[in-house]
This record gives sequence, structure tokens and C-alpha cells, in this order.
Amino acid sequence: MAGRATAGTWAYEGYDPAQERLREALCTLGNGRFATRGALPECDADEVHYPGTYVAGCYNRLVSRVAVHAGDGAEAAEPAEPAKTVEAVENEDMVNVPNWLPLRFRLADGPWLTPDTATVLDHHQVLHLDSGLLERRTRYGLGDGRSLIVRQQRIVHMGDAYLAVLRTEFTADGLTADLEVEAAVDGGVTNCGVERYRELEGRHLTHVHSGTAAPDTVWLRCRTRTSDIRIGVATRLTCEGEIATRHEHLRAVQRVRLRLEPGRTATVDKTAALHTSRDPAIGDPLGAAVDRVTAAPCFDELLRTHLTAWNHLWRRAETDVPGEAGHILRLHLFHVLQTLSPHTADLDVGVPARGLHGEAYRGHVFWDELFVLPYLNLHFPEVSRALLCYRHRRLERACSAARAIGRRGAMYPWQSGSDGREETQRLHLNPRSGRWLPDHSRLQRHVGSAIAYTVWQYCQAGGDSEFLYTKGAEMLVQIARFWADSATWDEDLGRHRILGVMGPDEYHDAYPDAGRPGLDDNTYTNVTAAWVLARALELLRLLPEPCRRGLAERIGLDDGEPERWEEVSRTLHVPFHDGVISQFEGYESLAELDWDGYRKRYGSIRRLDRILEAEGDSVNRYKASKQADVLMLGYLFSPAELASLFGRLGHRLDDDLWRRTVDYYLARTSHGSTLSGLVHGWVLARARRGEAWTFLRDALLSDVADVQGGTTGEGIHLGAMAGTLDFAQRGLPGLETREDALWLDPAPLPELSSYGFSLRFRGHWDVRLRLERGRVTITVPPSNRSPIDVRLPDRAVRVRPGETRRLRLPE
Repeated sequence: MAGRATAGTWAYEGYDPAQERLREALCTLGNGRFATRGALPECDADEVHYPGTYVAGCYNRLVSRVAVHAGDGAEAAEPAEPAKTVEAVENEDMVNVPNWLPLRFRLADGPWLTPDTATVLDHHQVLHLDSGLLERRTRYGLGDGRSLIVRQQRIVHMGDAYLAVLRTEFTADGLTADLEVEAAVDGGVTNCGVERYRELEGRHLTHVHSGTAAPDTVWLRCRTRTSDIRIGVATRLTCEGEIATRHEHLRAVQRVRLRLEPGRTATVDKTAALHTSRDPAIGDPLGAAVDRVTAAPCFDELLRTHLTAWNHLWRRAETDVPGEAGHILRLHLFHVLQTLSPHTADLDVGVPARGLHGEAYRGHVFWDELFVLPYLNLHFPEVSRALLCYRHRRLERACSAARAIGRRGAMYPWQSGSDGREETQRLHLNPRSGRWLPDHSRLQRHVGSAIAYTVWQYCQAGGDSEFLYTKGAEMLVQIARFWADSATWDEDLGRHRILGVMGPDEYHDAYPDAGRPGLDDNTYTNVTAAWVLARALELLRLLPEPCRRGLAERIGLDDGEPERWEEVSRTLHVPFHDGVISQFEGYESLAELDWDGYRKRYGSIRRLDRILEAEGDSVNRYKASKQADVLMLGYLFSPAELASLFGRLGHRLDDDLWRRTVDYYLARTSHGSTLSGLVHGWVLARARRGEAWTFLRDALLSDVADVQGGTTGEGIHLGAMAGTLDFAQRGLPGLETREDALWLDPAPLPELSSYGFSLRFRGHWDVRLRLERGRVTITVPPSNRSPIDVRLPDRAVRVRPGETRRLRLPE
């Protein structure tokens, strides 16, 4: 790992331009409403540095024109001079808003000092996880034994979600001199943090104006070009000396001259307030920003209240995991909480796949709540509920999308943004070949099943019957409706089929040489669709009669629909071949790949699809997976539930069949997704325990070691981070929340056999579990008013308030 971890910090030593983007992403600070990357304030955006600030839910749509090779596609032959056509490409992006961070410095009349242009004698950067504080210390060499020591502390306030503050301390060593300091707010920023998007339009801000609110305070206002979100930023400079202000094109600038003497530290505090027109309870975002920064207390007081807010969060998400794994899990939890904090509960936002940490995936919402909400459900259920409400508010858009293709129910988009329309790009760039290619990933209809799954899991964990009987029921039933309407009867098979889709394994989007995209009977899609239909039927039986009648009236539910759901849920086709479960119908006809040959030629083949396309070949031709989506079923469902699902579909799933299936796909997966190691490790913890840790460690390191080769600098992988937390919380303990009880079936690994955590379950706060070799200890605090029922594989126990039970596990 490039970073050095302790129990409460993540530290980097020395300055390394090649690692700067990675450090900026992993040192991002946020509060669930907005976040700022950990860029050095004295550095402008360039090939090394990329400062960026992102507000949750702040999107803008632009149209670009790109040159596309005629006949592009995985099966196309590559002519020597391919003809090109120009196509309009529309994309909605999470906006890089005005940069509040810039603060540069120099000796009077000298060059500005940056690590890229001056001598760096030493450089330390420390992310304090417990306090949400980023600290850096740099010693710039000035020649003749003289140096300037720069120490900075930065927070994005977790208590007041509209504030951030930067403290900079300058200390001269061996010289007396005047230091010129320049602070700015920059409205000239663009979205250009992802190299493969740079041919696309990225200037989202317009009508940029700046002004002065007070001698120490400047402001900048602007708006997004098409979504017309108004943005106001105000900054206040606190320091010795007279502040001079000027307004440049797209920037508000403040300058001050400080007298440096040996042994004396000069301090400059820069406090920033950021508001948008999407914020509640404001009139004008600029006025709100100026008022807030004017009333903001000093740095020390802001830090104190910030620490208090973080302390509350850590208490609600207490985890005690030893060693390297524990250090990384704490970093993962830190970034999950910075993206999805209790402040998120007040917002209309989803789960951005790359956090608020960068511009990869354009800030879009995919299916990552499938990996994130199971963790949040047991710690921050109010956040889970808000994220599900984001989906419910876009239910009508999903129903419109289904009607547009002639189906009933709700067809949620693979990529969602501001309003719930399909945001998946029509074209994507292969950076290895330089070609723009058709993108068919919008065919991943399984995102609807993921939403239904998270609705059910949230309500099982929290007991939120009000949500389940209203908004949850509407989503679950409409998604079930879509699957029932998507299933077609095949007389020859005597089964229902779902045709023309993609599974989570994005390597396969079509059959070789096919004239249309899509695959038939993707097992993951069909099995999860059957699960959704079964849960919708169960929910209709659970609903109180007034709720059921009201639901039927609101959505026009026919009396005969449940009968069809029952039939489809038992007759969806699951293909098999060679004694294993097939990934999709026809998988057995694909060619085997020369795995050893490609590994020898390329080393890392995680992005095998790009490698093959650049060679004029297609991954569609091979038995090769980015992530084995059949095995995703073992991630979502316990062995007993998965066997029951297959039984419902008329198949017997025993341990031998599942073990053969795991082995088969394990040998044919390149792990091109950060989720792949997580899923494989989760499954292997029960199917082939001796190999599980290799994959789980890969998931732990996926961002901190940037195992995908440069992707983390574009934004962290939030699903993988939350998934590793959930592995410790649910995967190893075999923890399920159903039937008003905690179900435990632990499968400890030697590398992670003794650890503890707390959780919240159906109104019970701070329930503590500890796993040790052969035992599980459960403590219910005395403040809880009722006991908790616990189900182990061999018995049921009840733990009362104030009681600690130490339970031996079955051999």
C-alpha cells in the first residue's frame, strides 16, 4: 500500500506526482452534502493535480459531438483508414462546482511555491479518520540553508453541512522575509478529471460573477448551464495584515502580505460557505452563503463542533477489527460516511458509485445501493430510507420507461442522475484503442431487482412497516409487474424466458456475430426476477386490507396479475451445461480463452474487454467474465434461501452443484470490477474457505492500492468499500435479519476470526456482537426495552436488556 495506516490515521510520506491523483481521492473530505478532493491548495488543475468540489445531487446536462469510426463494434474489422462520422452525445454529469480551496504563497516578488516548481525537503500528508481532518506539512527549501515550513489543517464540517475551513501556518527557518499569500474562489473550473471524457463538453458553469461582502469576505455566484442550479460561494480570510481584494475573470482574489521571522508562525484561516438553490429553507444561495460565512465562528470552535459530530457518527458505527484489515475497513467506513451521512437523509440523492470523490461514471447512480444499504440499514436506517425515497420519487419515470417499450410496471435505468431517466451513455471510449464504441449496458434490467432487494432488506432490518406498506410496496409491486410482463412463454422449453438483457458481467452484451445486442436467460437476472415476484406475492399477503386496496387502486392492479406472478416465479428458465449453472443460454458454445497466454503478454488482464477490442477481437466470443454474475446469487442469498429459490424454479441446488459452479467461473474471471473480489470472497468463505481471504484482501486493497490501475484517482468505489464493511458485519457472521430475529451462522476465516461490531436492529440501539474462535458474544444494553431473539444453526436464544450471552457455535 502507498499509504501508511494506523488505528486512526491514513498517512503519506514524501511527494510523488505519479500518486497525487490517488492521494487526492483517498484524502477527500466530505459531509454527505458536499465533498472536496484532497488536492494541495497551492496547485492548479493540471495533469498531476485535480482539485474538485462536488455537491450531492448537483447535475447538469450537456451535448458533445464526437467522431465515431464508421462500423465501430466488437465484431468489426479494422480498416487502415476508418471512415468517421460525427455524432451528438448527451451526458448528464455531477458538476465540479466553484473551487473554494485555492491558497498559494511566495516570498515577496518571488515565484509561487508548489511541489512541482520548488525544492521539497520533506512532505507529510495525514488523514485523521477519527476527526475528519486532513493535515499536511511541507518544508520548501529556499537555498543557503533557509526553508519555509507550511502546515495546513482542513475540514469539511460534519456538523454544519454548508461550511469548510482551511488553516495554513507558515514558519520561516533561517530567514526573515515578507510572504505574499493569495486566496481565491475559482469559478472557471470544468469537469475534466477523467481523461477518457476530455473530448466531451465539460464546462457546466455560466453567469459567473464575483464581489466583496466585507473587507475580509468575497463571494462568487454562478449557475449550471442547463439544469439552472444557482450556486453561491463565500469565503472569509482571517489573518494579520491588510487584505487586498480584486476581481479577475471568473475569480475572486484576496491577497495579504505577512512578515515572517525565525521561530514565529503566521496563520491564515480561510472559511468557506457553499449553498445551492436546491438547499431547503433559503431564498438566495449567494445571500445564504454570505450570511453563513459571516456568522461562522473561528477555526478552533469549528474544529470542536466538527469533532463532536464525527464522534457521534463513530459511536453509531463502532467496529473493532484488528490489524491491517481493521485499518482499511476504518478508512472505507470513513469514506462511506463522508458520502452518505445523516445529512443525506435530508436530500433527494441516490448512491453515487464513485462517491463525491471524483468524476468517473459522471457521478451517476447504478446498483450500488445493493452493496451499501445492507451496511447502512444496521447503523443509519434514516439514510437508507432517504436513498430508497430517491428511487420512489423516480418511480413514475421508471413506469414511463416501461410503457415506452410496451410493458407494464417499472423499468429503472441502469444509470440514474437528477430525474430518473436513463443516463447510460450511448457510446464509450476504449482508451486502449482510442475508438468510441456502442454501449449497451442500459440492458442491465437487473437494477430493478437490486432496488426491490434493498427495499426488502431495509424493512426486514428496521421493521419500517409504514415504508413497506406504502412506498416500498409500490416499488416492489411495479418491479414485479415489469418482470412478469417481460417474461415470454417458450412452448419447446415449457418455461418462461427473459430475452435481450445483460447481466452484471458487462463483458457479455451480445452473442458472437449477432445483429442485435442482448443475451437470453441470464441466470442472475431470471433468478432475481423470480425472487422479486415471490416477495411481491408475499407482500400482498402481508398488506393490511386498506393498504392493499389503496395500492391496487393507485396502480391499477388487476385481480389476475398475482396469479401470473406465481406462475412466472416458478417457471423462469435457468440454463445449465456441463454439470454447472450457465451464465446465460448458449454460454457453453463460447470459446475458451488462452488465459495463460494473455497474462504472459499483458500482465494485468482485469480489463480484458479493452485488450481484446484493441486487437480487433471481442470478449463476447469467450467464456470470460469481468465478474461472474452467477456467483452474485451466492452473495445476495444464504445457501438455504438460494436452494429454496432454485427449488421454486424446479431445480435441485445442492452443495456439489454449487461447488462445481464456483470452481468453473472462478477459473474464467478476470476480476475487472472492484466488486468481483468482494463477491468471490463472500462466496468462497462458505464454499472454499481456504481461498476466500485472497479475494477479500483484493477487495480491501482495491482502492488503497489502486488495483485497477489508475481508476481510484477518478473517484473511490463506494460499493466495494461498503461491501467490505458488510462482509465483516453480515458475511462472516452469516447475519440475516428476518422474522423479527437476528439469524447467525458464522463462517470465520483464520485471518479474521476475532472481531466485534455494534448494530441497530428494529429499534434496538447499540447491540454488540463479538466473534471469537468458536463463540459469539451478544450484548443488549439496558437502555433497550425489549429482548432480542437470536437464531443459531442449532438453537434459538433470547437476549434480554442488560444481558450478555456467550454462545458456543456448532462444530
